[in-house]
Amino acid sequence: MTKTVTGLLLALLLATHVNAQHNAAKKEVRVALQAANWEYQPDAVEFLTYKSVPSLKITGKGPVILKDLDFKDGTIEFDMEPIGKTFTSFYFRRSSDKESECFYFRLFKAPNIDAEDAIQYAPIIKGVNLWDMLYQYQRNAMIDTSGWNHVKLVISGKQMRVFVNGRMDMPLEIPYLEGSNDHGGLALEGHAIFANLVLKPDQVEALSPWPGTDITDNDARYLRKWQISQVINMPEKIDFNYDLLPNKTTAWDTIRAERRGLINLTRKYGGASMGPRRVIFLKTTIYANSPQKKQLHMGFSDEIYVFINGRPLYMDKNLYGAPLMKSPDGRCTIDNTSFGLPLAQGANELLIGVANNFYGWGIIAQLDNLNDVSIER
Repeated sequence: MTKTVTGLLLALLLATHVNAQHNAAKKEVRVALQAANWEYQPDAVEFLTYKSVPSLKITGKGPVILKDLDFKDGTIEFDMEPIGKTFTSFYFRRSSDKESECFYFRLFKAPNIDAEDAIQYAPIIKGVNLWDMLYQYQRNAMIDTSGWNHVKLVISGKQMRVFVNGRMDMPLEIPYLEGSNDHGGLALEGHAIFANLVLKPDQVEALSPWPGTDITDNDARYLRKWQISQVINMPEKIDFNYDLLPNKTTAWDTIRAERRGLINLTRKYGGASMGPRRVIFLKTTIYANSPQKKQLHMGFSDEIYVFINGRPLYMDKNLYGAPLMKSPDGRCTIDNTSFGLPLAQGANELLIGVANNFYGWGIIAQLDNLNDVSIER
């Protein structure tokens, strides 16, 4: 009898715990769009009733920040109607203007449903939006330029899915959230009207919190381990000066590639907005069993100066909006460029200077094959 009662009590306690978890997961928070709940620049925001619903209208500059919120995982939904054709942004897991995750609309692409970059995700790292380093995190979307657009973000650990206007067949899928924070606040930005902001903590619709697959992990041809110098400020009106090259006094550290083989210099050193034009040097060793020539494929932003065994080999620029801008649209992808890499028998030092002018900076480097060579790992 005692064992039976104990079993029933345990079952009741377990059921109570499960129901409590279920009820907590179903909790929704409808955010009041009232001035007292938000931080913003003077005269930047109007709180009004628009189309019969309480709304927040942004007409000025700067983010409009929701007060006293710490959000980690769950579902976020809101309605947005554009009042301009620029950018409209939604920030989450935000700790400051310098560290945040960001989903945004390129409203000037609407209503073209075939625009491949109508919406995008990008992290804000050290104050830099990495839109130009993460070309893969964008897609087309059906955007209404004169009515409400319903946005739904499902955020779970390192993954996110975004749905626009209920198009379940057109999600923006993010297998790896690249920002530095795993929780934080929310903010809005851009000329638009927002309404019906609802938070559903911990409701992740079975989306895994674990990082999605990076298929480049299967590819041994990427150069993933480098030695990296300290940042050097570039002299004004000088494109490149050989006096900038490393010497015996140069201090080196080790840096390893992130996903897609990206050497992310923004994460380490910030961007050009933090000071004058700057350059760092990366070096790695390729070991060849015989003299030969490989093809080196590279993604880069914004400028590179390549040397092999102390000799200049290749120089190029990938500057958004400039004549030397690489496809696609001045972004860093492995398709930016390729060139021949002559290797002597034995150890070959590959040295690359990387300069920063605009938003993010870094490189991706991949050999065409590893026949008769080996690389640092």
